[in-house]
Amino acid sequence: MLLEVKNMSTEFKLKRGIVKAVDDISFTIDKGEILAIVGESGSGKSVTSLSIMGLLQKPGRIASGKILYKSQDLSKLSPKEMQKLRGNQISMIFQEPMTSLNPVWRIKDQIMESIMTHLRLSKKEALARTIEMLDTVGIPSAAQRANDYPHQMSGGMRQRVMTAMALACEPELLIADEPTTALDVTIQAQILELLFRMREKFNMAVLLITHDLGVVSEAADRVIVMYCGKIVEEAEVRSLFTHPLHPYTVGLLQSIPQIDDDSDKRLYMIKGMVPNPLNMPSGCSFSDRCDHTMERCTKESPELQRIDGHKVRCFLYEEAREGD
Repeated sequence: MLLEVKNMSTEFKLKRGIVKAVDDISFTIDKGEILAIVGESGSGKSVTSLSIMGLLQKPGRIASGKILYKSQDLSKLSPKEMQKLRGNQISMIFQEPMTSLNPVWRIKDQIMESIMTHLRLSKKEALARTIEMLDTVGIPSAAQRANDYPHQMSGGMRQRVMTAMALACEPELLIADEPTTALDVTIQAQILELLFRMREKFNMAVLLITHDLGVVSEAADRVIVMYCGKIVEEAEVRSLFTHPLHPYTVGLLQSIPQIDDDSDKRLYMIKGMVPNPLNMPSGCSFSDRCDHTMERCTKESPELQRIDGHKVRCFLYEEAREGD
């Protein structure tokens, strides 16, 4: 086991109250595994990744739990200790490459900085490594393009640069936060193929943060579905797509357009909106949007339970087991 997150909660203390962005989640990632976390905006996906990376900005803080990387609790490390791991053993591809890359630094300088910091290479060796990585991720004429500024590259090229930067020190764990957002489908396929190749080359584990279930079906080994900061379902990817259990997971899958759907048929939409985190409904956080709400759902919060190889947080299956 490479990474184990145990009962982690992350909160933001605001004037109007405390927002629990991540609420008591636990999961593991093994070497070479791709684990996807999916959910709507505001479900806690990105806050989970920033918590692991130690990049939370105030007033955010990890309120409880452990983040064990090779049995070492990352939440207990000092900023200097975390800096030695970040970009080296654990790396991250951020959502927006245009805002993540420094607009006034050449591409080569941004990648070389990380290499020289962590691998202790000379400037000449770091430049050679930079060009090698740009070539590895499919940047044509890598030696020339290394001198470009971010604005001189397309969105897909910038995403490749971010990937090259994240992989330059051969991390054991890569966190990819929406790596294919705003890219056309051909570029998406190329980025996913690149992640596959890098996983094979480095035996690297990947934590894939996304809202795109199409990407998940292509890339992931295992899937976690989050809603309002909680894990509501976890399963192997094939099992989740063929046999979803939680009503929220079912709703997400029904919202995907199908090529054989009747053109006159209205696309399914989960009713309502994600609740305000400062005004969460009592009981199950999905109860006001669910088609199967029972009276119990509005009063009690269900626990995560194992059903048919899945972990699911729903009273439907507890009721079914009691009826058997």
